[in-house]
Amino acid sequence: MDTIQGKYIASTQRPDGTWRKQRRVKEGYVPQEEVPVYENKYVKFFKSKPELPPGLSPEATAPITASRPEGGEPALSKTAKRNLKRKEKRRQQQEKGEAEALSRTLEKVSLGETAQVPSAPQASRAAPTAASDQPDSAATTEKAKKIKNLKKKLRQVEELQQRIQAGEISQPSKEQLEKLARRRALEEELEDLELGL
Repeated sequence: MDTIQGKYIASTQRPDGTWRKQRRVKEGYVPQEEVPVYENKYVKFFKSKPELPPGLSPEATAPITASRPEGGEPALSKTAKRNLKRKEKRRQQQEKGEAEALSRTLEKVSLGETAQVPSAPQASRAAPTAASDQPDSAATTEKAKKIKNLKKKLRQVEELQQRIQAGEISQPSKEQLEKLARRRALEEELEDLELGL
C-alpha cells in the first residue's frame, strides 16, 4: 500500500447510522462541495461592477438609507402614500356603513317593541336593543321569509277562488275548500307579522 500514492477520505457515518468506507483519492482531488460554481464572463462582470453610480461614494449614501421620518416608518413613495390614504378611507366608510346598518336595525327593533308593548317602562325597552344585532337580523330575515310565504299562500287562495268563480273548477276538493276557509286566518297572521317588523 505504500507504493500507491494518494490520500484517504476518512470513513463517515450516514444519517441512518451505517458507515461509509474510507476512500482513497488522487493527489489534487477537490471534494464536490468545495468545487467553485461556474460563472460566465457576464456574471463575473456584473458582480465586479459597483452597485452605486460612478462617482458616488458609499459614505454619501449611508445617512440617506438610515434616515427615517419621525414616525419610525420607512419613507413611502407618493403612490404608496396615496394607496394608504385610500385604504384608510375605505375602512372608515365601511365602519360608517356598519354603524348606519346597526342604527337602522335598532330603530326597527325599537319601533317593533313600541307597537307590541306601548305601556312598557323605558328601562325594559333599552335592554333588548343593547343586545348584539346578529340575532335581531336573523329574526328579521325569518319574519321576512314567513311574510313572503304567507303572501304566496294568500295568492294561491285568491287564484283558487277566481278559478271556482270562473267555472274552471266545478267541484272543489276537500283540500281546496280547507284552503279557502283558511284565508282569514292567513290574512290575520300576515297583518300581525307586518306590524311586528
